[in-house]
Amino acid sequence: MDFIGAYSAGNLSYLLKGFLITLEVAVISIILSFVIGSLLGTLRYAKIPVLSKIVAVIVETIRNSPLLLIIFFSYFGLREVGLKLEIMPAAIMALTIFESAMISEIVRSGLNSIEKGQIEAARSSGLTYIQTMWHIILPQALKRMIPPLVSQFISLLKDTSLAVVIALPEMLHNAQGIYNGNVTYVIPIFILVAFIYFIVNYCLSLVARGLEKRLDTNRKDGKSGNMRIRAASLSD
Repeated sequence: MDFIGAYSAGNLSYLLKGFLITLEVAVISIILSFVIGSLLGTLRYAKIPVLSKIVAVIVETIRNSPLLLIIFFSYFGLREVGLKLEIMPAAIMALTIFESAMISEIVRSGLNSIEKGQIEAARSSGLTYIQTMWHIILPQALKRMIPPLVSQFISLLKDTSLAVVIALPEMLHNAQGIYNGNVTYVIPIFILVAFIYFIVNYCLSLVARGLEKRLDTNRKDGKSGNMRIRAASLSD
């Protein structure tokens, strides 16, 4: 094991380029999958005749398919029908499709966790269904979705490494390029790659904990404020 040679300036620079590609693909996929997944989850929750069932079939099909298969289809399969995507767009498409299905279930579960009585109360007060969802249900559901959403985003970041099968120049692909030239670099490079993944994912976990704690504090403050208002009204 040649740690000094493996961690040379040239190798670290090459690995950093791969890491930046990993982050770029992950960030774009996270944004797209969150938007699409939220839409799909809301459509399933709304139980619109026919449409919700179609969405359910699509989501369940994707969720029960291997991500690697979706990556192959996005890059090789689409070429057979005349749609030739470059490596990075194909990887982003595959990750977005797969993660959108996963996130849609998180969104649907979060919406289902809100008491139905709140919807009935909002509708009886004159709000439309869309206004009820936007102002009453979604804000509460999003707070409960944060931990599983961050967990899913962490999984997405790690899943970018599967795109090495279509030669996406991400971090693991560049790591292979480094140790293929010298077998004594294998373990040092793997240790460094694992450390980088750990640092990034651990930081995401800390952010999730911070958000969860902050939201929980705000909720408690809101409850205590409501109790003070109620006590004041009773004393009057």
